[in-house]
Amino acid sequence: IGTEEFTSYIDRHGLRQMLQNDVDDDAIKRRFLMGSLSPDLMTKLQLFLAKVGKVPLAVRSSGLLEDALSHPFAGLYNTFFLPNNDPNPGVREAQLVEAIKLVYASVYSKASRSYFQAIDYKIEEEQMAILIQEVVGHRFGDRFYPHISGVAQSFNYYPVAYTQPQDGIANLAVGLGKYVVEGGKTYRFAPPYPEMDMLPPKEQLRTTQKQFYALDMSRTAVDLYGGEDATLLLLDITEAEKDGALQHLASVWDNNDDRIRDGLDAPGPRVVNFRNILKYDQFPLAKILQHLLELIRDAMETPVEIEFAVNLNKDTDTGTGNGKPTFTLLQIKHQLLDNGEVNLSPADLKPEELFLFSEKCVGNGLVEGLCDIVWVDPEGFDKFETPALAAQLEQLNDRFRTDGGKYVLLGPGRWGSHDRHLGIPITWSMISCAQVIVEYAMENFQADASLGSHFFHNVTSLNIGYFTVPYPRGSSLLDWDWLRQQPEVSRSGCLVHSRLEEPVHIVMDGRRSASAIFKKVPKAPQPLPEEFL
Repeated sequence: IGTEEFTSYIDRHGLRQMLQNDVDDDAIKRRFLMGSLSPDLMTKLQLFLAKVGKVPLAVRSSGLLEDALSHPFAGLYNTFFLPNNDPNPGVREAQLVEAIKLVYASVYSKASRSYFQAIDYKIEEEQMAILIQEVVGHRFGDRFYPHISGVAQSFNYYPVAYTQPQDGIANLAVGLGKYVVEGGKTYRFAPPYPEMDMLPPKEQLRTTQKQFYALDMSRTAVDLYGGEDATLLLLDITEAEKDGALQHLASVWDNNDDRIRDGLDAPGPRVVNFRNILKYDQFPLAKILQHLLELIRDAMETPVEIEFAVNLNKDTDTGTGNGKPTFTLLQIKHQLLDNGEVNLSPADLKPEELFLFSEKCVGNGLVEGLCDIVWVDPEGFDKFETPALAAQLEQLNDRFRTDGGKYVLLGPGRWGSHDRHLGIPITWSMISCAQVIVEYAMENFQADASLGSHFFHNVTSLNIGYFTVPYPRGSSLLDWDWLRQQPEVSRSGCLVHSRLEEPVHIVMDGRRSASAIFKKVPKAPQPLPEEFL
């Protein structure tokens, strides 16, 4: 559905005026649902539904600015999954029309307005096209999902062992890809080295996927007004094993030997590590990803990110199968990398001048002029109160948004996850004014970075500094004593807003994945030794 339908819909129903007022999301959705699509589009939708029949559908946004090279808007707009299984064609048509209108409404949502303000774009310039796709997957009783969903990037900010940044990185999960892009626990690997485990066995057990998303096929009536999750099920991974979907995708943790054993014959905790696919090449996923990433990267002449799904069943459930397992490429977008050449040599740093140093950094360039630090004090942090912290952060961020300010954000665990047990459960709009984001680990509260998520992609596309300080610290540094001595604007429980008398100086070396926050702007550095250049 082209952008001209969106423009016509907005103009015919006088919806642009809603941007002049601070209208809440419910009011925006109600106004958009009251309108009618053009007769020409309605005719085309009827023909489309008659052709595809009762197959599950995804209604995805395709904004004009959404995949711009400068600022990809990953995950900003809504995507709806439809069972599309009502026996009445008129009901299926009404559900599809409602999904289209709600995707249109998401352009004017609070999250969207916050993002446009953060990048200094005019939301009036956005135009929305829509892509209607058949959902890739297999029907398991009353639920529908692919065996594998994933996101792969041609440049890896966190290379380990002998891998290189140019080898890329892939994040896999069982079920619908919503789990991957929203920051769920995925399995990570470098496509050229699928047999290499990036985490030790115990860490794989700790970080393995515990839940997955499936499309609920048990109901024909759906209420999309409630949001993107209205038609979805978030299930325990054991349900996928009952469906027979984990046969090639999981292994078993052996408590007696502290090791992971291939196959699912033995009792014990399941570890979703895609062993038969990656180690034994049951399906050549790694080779496909390596080839596609290289091909698309070279064609687009820029690092890229792709979303994909795999159906391992030899069937034709979705009408796209050919009697063989199927790989489907769902989306291609730019992966932004750098903002100029920066060199940060750890050997030249003086610890007394640093507030923070990390060798796990996303971002590249210099950040100047930040005097505000919003931080969660680890001494008062309660991991069971993370939802309340999220609400407080949103209120604080709204004040920065009103004032046009930016800040450094520090908090425990993972940012960008909806799981409150992994970190503070925020969405991008709740911290959209943060210019630098730090996630620090505590002894009893650790999580991997939000790689492969929409949140993470937005962070990198905006060149937000994103630093990880592990526990134990190792070579990293975080000077809590200095921070606690700085003037405080506000303190609510363990959430603190400090305002420094002088701005910090932030350096991000994307090539080395290293970052430093200096307590003040240092004197002009001496030229680096030749071996560091």
